[in-house]
Amino acid sequence: MATPSLVWFRDDLRVGDNPALSAAIQRGCPVVALYVLDEESDEVRPLGGAAKWWLHGSLDSLAAALSDLDVQLVLRRGPAEAVVTGLVEELAAEAVFWNRRYGAERHIDERIKSQLREADIAATSFAGFLLNEPWDIQTGAGTAYSVYSPFWRATLDRISHHPIPEPLPVPERAGTRADAVDGDALADWGLLPTTPDWATEIAERWVPGEEAAHDRLAEFADGELQDYLRSRNHLDIDETSRLSSRLRWGELSPRQVWHAVSPATHRTEAARSFRSELGWRDFAWHSLYVRPDLHVNNWRPDFDRFPWPPLDEEALEAWKRGRTGVPLVDAGMRELWRTGTMHNRVRMVVASFLTKNLLIDWRIGEQWFWDTLVDADAASNPFNWQWVAGSGADAAPYFRVFNPELQRTKFDGNGGYVGRWAPDADSFGYPEPIVDLKESRRRALDAYQSIRG
Repeated sequence: MATPSLVWFRDDLRVGDNPALSAAIQRGCPVVALYVLDEESDEVRPLGGAAKWWLHGSLDSLAAALSDLDVQLVLRRGPAEAVVTGLVEELAAEAVFWNRRYGAERHIDERIKSQLREADIAATSFAGFLLNEPWDIQTGAGTAYSVYSPFWRATLDRISHHPIPEPLPVPERAGTRADAVDGDALADWGLLPTTPDWATEIAERWVPGEEAAHDRLAEFADGELQDYLRSRNHLDIDETSRLSSRLRWGELSPRQVWHAVSPATHRTEAARSFRSELGWRDFAWHSLYVRPDLHVNNWRPDFDRFPWPPLDEEALEAWKRGRTGVPLVDAGMRELWRTGTMHNRVRMVVASFLTKNLLIDWRIGEQWFWDTLVDADAASNPFNWQWVAGSGADAAPYFRVFNPELQRTKFDGNGGYVGRWAPDADSFGYPEPIVDLKESRRRALDAYQSIRG
């Protein structure tokens, strides 16, 4: 039997529009797929609890889809560099394929590619996670954009000359299955919570996997997208796309989403608006490509002087548990804990409340989201936190402090959102606000003035 090709899966847990998988199968040899749970490499940020829950379900789905293509999914745990090169040697593989990563993990990929090529083993990487590669969208000076508007104009200009390719179909069966390879049992990875099982409501809301992702994409494109411009900010009607987790885990590719919401077949302005959200996703990942330390260091160096006060542990805990006495903030934080997600507008409100009204470092909030969101990714999560805090690329002005009460009035006018997630807000025993919104805003602006110098 010919030596198998190896496909290394990461954040691309799908068989459709997967360039690495398609290339491996087209090679005509048996194919083995690999997923590595790497919690040891310095370049890898360990997954949060909600992300682990999602990963378990998505890998289970992927294994079944690959099996239908005569491909075994091998699960192994450890430093990716050692695991990948070790399996290549074990299989005597002559070719390895993967889709690119763009954070600090890419340095692992570079080292592996170098080692494989030195051993005369073909190592090929593909674009499968973004609309455009970071090096394809740059300023005239050859640097990354730090402001979204010109970034998006440059993106659309490139697309006008180099249209987003049509998604690849699910490849044909490999034909010959490789000999079985030893791997870990998914259950042995302990990705699911046990005691207590905090994911009960998350499991009721979400079904990870490529099939469910395509069902949701079709549902959105044929339904909520038509009214996207009007409804996307309204909290009392859940008409957001709910595709962020699908993109985060690569159950959908951005190319698939891009073509599914074509202005040619949907309301033009709604489709254009939603496509621009894919642009924000690319912008965040291009920013991470430039600054792989985005989750720990301010994009704007002047923010290194920001006078964060000593951490108020009680205030932080009240924020995490939705007990701040501010109904919209509490509703959002409770939705997050129970479902692993939160409406995007409310994410901005709760982040502003933490960083500006409570004067708690954005990194602390970012870490909480990292642990509790099913869609937390290495780029968008810190990028968005820095955007709200005022320390990031194209950040909101620091003096923009979201007023939770005004936001509630404007976007939850009938009280449906707060009523669902914080039904006790108008009840006896609901906590008093832990800060005065007006006074805490003034304190935040004073702190900002101190670094403007």
